Parts: sequence; C-alpha cells; structure tokens
Amino acid sequence: MSLSPPTTDVDDRLVAELCRVAAADRGDVGTVVRTHLRRVAPLVDADAGERLVRAAVARLDGLGALDALLTDDTVDEVLVNPSGDIWVERGGSLQPAGHLAAADLGVVVERILAPLGRRLDRTSPLVDARLPDGSRVCAVIPPIAPDGACLSVRRFRDRALPLDAFADAAVGAVLDLAIVGRCNVVVSGSTSSGKTSLLNTVLGRTPAGERIVTIEDTAELLPAADHLVRLESRPATPDGPAAVDLGQLVRTALRLRPDRLVVGEVRGSEVLALVQALNTGHDGSWSTCHANSALDALHRLETLVIQAAPAWPLAAVRQHLGRSIDVVVHLARREDGSRAVTEVGEVEHGTDRGVGERLALRPIVAGDRVVGRITRVRR
Repeated sequence: MSLSPPTTDVDDRLVAELCRVAAADRGDVGTVVRTHLRRVAPLVDADAGERLVRAAVARLDGLGALDALLTDDTVDEVLVNPSGDIWVERGGSLQPAGHLAAADLGVVVERILAPLGRRLDRTSPLVDARLPDGSRVCAVIPPIAPDGACLSVRRFRDRALPLDAFADAAVGAVLDLAIVGRCNVVVSGSTSSGKTSLLNTVLGRTPAGERIVTIEDTAELLPAADHLVRLESRPATPDGPAAVDLGQLVRTALRLRPDRLVVGEVRGSEVLALVQALNTGHDGSWSTCHANSALDALHRLETLVIQAAPAWPLAAVRQHLGRSIDVVVHLARREDGSRAVTEVGEVEHGTDRGVGERLALRPIVAGDRVVGRITRVRR
C-alpha cells in the first residue's frame, strides 16, 4: 500500500467528480485520473491539477483523507472517531484534522487490513496490528463499539530520538550507568508517555555486538543495534492457527542466546516467565509497563505475578521481584506535551519486623534532579 504526498487546498467537489468519472475506467488509477482531469477541471493550473490528482488517487486507491496525515512527519498519531472526526497528535497535543465519512472509514480500514491478512467483522470486531512501515493500527467496530467504527494509527519513527529528548545530561548519565552496568530496568508511564521511544533510544546505546532479543504484542521496537532479533506474538483467529503469546516467546527467546532480553510491555501472565528469566542470569534486560509512578509500577508487577502464580506466597513474589529488577524509570508528559523522565528509583528488598518481606524504591532521580546513585550494577 503506497501513500501519497500530503494534499492541501483541494476542492472536495472536484475531487468527488473526478473520482466518479474515473471509477468507471480500468487501468492504473493515477493514469485514469489524469486522463479525466482536463474534462472535469479544464481551468486549473498544473500545481492545482496535481493536487487534485493526488487527492483523487488517495480516495480511490489509498486511505483518502488519512493519506496526507500519514505522510506528514509532524504527525505522531492519527485518530478517527465514530462520528468520522479526524484528530491528530502533533508535538504532544491533539488537534482536529478533518472528517471522514462512515462509508469511507470502512473502506479505509479494509484497505489497511487486506495486505496484513487480518479480518475485522462481527465475529472479530477488534484488531491490533502492525503496518508494513512499522506503524501500529488499532481498529474497533460494532458491537463492541456501539457508536460506530473507530481507528487509531500510531506512526512509526524510523529514527530513534536522542537521549536529551527525554532527560538532561545529569539524568542521561544515570540512564547510561543503568545500560553499562547491565541493570534490569522497567520503564513505566501512562499511555503515549514515550516508553517505547525511550526504550528504542537506550537500546541503541548498548555496546556494539550485544545480541538483543525483543518480544512484543505488536512489534514497534527497532533500536539502532547491529545484532537484533525481533519476536512478535500472534493472536488466535477463528479460522486460523493457534495463538502464540508473550509467555511462549519469552521462553523461546531464552533459547536464542540473548545478551539482553526486552519485553515491550508487561501486562499479563508473561510477567512470570520474565521474572524467572531475569532470575537466571539474563542481566541488562529491559521492559515496560503502564503505571502512574515508579513505585506503582513495582506494585503492578507484584499484582501481575500474584495473578499469574496465585499459589506463590507474597513473600516469595517480593523476593523474586526484588532480586530480578534493579531500577524503575518513570516517564510522564509535561504541560507542553513533551515526554520526560521524572523518576528513577533503585529497588530495595528486605524484611521489616512485623511486616515481613517488603519492596521499596530508593530515589535516584526526582523531577529533574539527581538525588542518588545506582548501586545495583550487575557488571
């Protein structure tokens, strides 16, 4: 699926008429549209005519109004609501960006999913998939979206951001120590806080030649590493093969001789396979999870382990987490929409009289200040 360059300042009525007359002809869409251009709009100049052609081709064979947005380097995410309203995220803020008719949205979703071999219908009303260019698409339709179909496309950045996009030099030095010291690190934050982007950045700073194995539901990580293996889970389909979940992929990754094991997001039973892997010498590993703070991330992992292994006593859960995770890095959005590291904490594990096993975080970074030093380096 090819995307056209952005189109601006086009007359929707002319585009609609150009599509109507071109749709009756067979052949290359661009050639057919250009053949009818002079009949539909004889007075337009060359530049305006080319914009009309691009808009008509996008509507006939591309993603319509979304084509221009998905090729705009300033756009990070494109959202289409059930009402057809289009919103985009630029620079950390959401902005309205036009409208897409309900019938056109159905066509757009079909064109996005057709090359991926994925289905979206009443028996499978949601899909979360990766586009050929690495962008992530999520689409939902009735009955689970009662107001109508909605779509989200998170664009893929083909280049990692520099570390100073997330932290100043002092905080960056703390993160570099976690990398070089081969700490096991969890990156936490809310949705779209920059967890995957930071992970891409720090993994690109690992020593040359280290073998990195990434494990994700939808492959988004693509660090600038020269020895990289990416694994992606596979959901079950009504008429297809069985699912391959993250827990299976973690166990598979251990047989691929990783120097660093990376789980894109921990949110289910795969946490058990990850914690057990980190307790068997796979240091320097990174993962992410959704949480409101660094300490909340530690507690969320504790809850996930308990859910995955309800027979484990709480003391054993905390011992495993305390021994396997060294550092938690928390990201948050600032008021201007930028993402930044706001907390770094070192995991402390011990026993309190009358309380038993406990997990805590010793502050390393608070806000934009470095207030401590990482001591739990593994090499």
